Amino acid sequence: MTDVIYTNENYSTTRLLTKEKPVIENKPEDKFESFLFLPEGENRQGEGGLRTQGYFKKSYDDKLLISIITVVYNGEEFLEETILSVINQSYDNVEYIIIDGGSTDGTVDIIKKYEDKIDYWVSEKDKGIYDAMNKGIDVVRGDFLFFLGADDCLSCDIINNIFSTDKNNYDLIYGNVKYNTGLVIKSKFSFKTYLHNTIHHQAAFYSKTFFNIFRYDTNYKIAADYELNLIIFLNNKKSFYFNEIFSVCLEDGISRTEVEKSYEEMNKIRAKHVTQQQNKFFIFLLALKVYLHKYV
Repeated sequence: MTDVIYTNENYSTTRLLTKEKPVIENKPEDKFESFLFLPEGENRQGEGGLRTQGYFKKSYDDKLLISIITVVYNGEEFLEETILSVINQSYDNVEYIIIDGGSTDGTVDIIKKYEDKIDYWVSEKDKGIYDAMNKGIDVVRGDFLFFLGADDCLSCDIINNIFSTDKNNYDLIYGNVKYNTGLVIKSKFSFKTYLHNTIHHQAAFYSKTFFNIFRYDTNYKIAADYELNLIIFLNNKKSFYFNEIFSVCLEDGISRTEVEKSYEEMNKIRAKHVTQQQNKFFIFLLALKVYLHKYV
């Protein structure tokens, strides 16, 4: 680590920096292109962050690079607390990306206040939350990705708690969320994932390798994150359950307020990915579970 720069030792995002500009390698087998800086989109209000100042991040054998993506639109009420929960993590190698959808309130001012602690941010019009998440994926450099809502907060020291030991052989690391009401929701990765989304996206670190060939389908407005979880489940990817609270979230998310629409989208996603044979198998498991619960 001879080229390491610390612009500020107090923050997770300002340690282990380098002036060495990464070379972006888009391989033929990769379905999507990656960037250091997003091509300019519609009505761009600005971009900035450590990258625009010539500071970059990379992964080390003994310190994986963890990327946190926050997408936001008119989120000035909670965004500062969200940012602080990321930059105050104790883990040394954190990359923070903020994608703003062209906010008209004070959101961009808050982002600019912390842009010397944010790796990259951009503010421009997008086509909704999953389009914004895809933009974040396009520019991350980390080994694992985590999507943190603009009104949610990472638990104190959670990144260090998870990645203090090597987790690079896992495809998904998932845990629990706590709602602002005090209710704790434990994620579960089982055959129930076939029926509905059992992994809270604010309690899941995904391997970057998924996103060489996957982007969220913007035709879905609520349940696009279910598609990735279902793909991981159906392909028996290696997962690790870490029994801690990953983040604290508001309880009024759209998937909880528009339940019928959410299930409609999940049904479409299942029809897209689940074979007839798999469908029969999971229906059998469900029927068996109901039988055992009733008679055993």
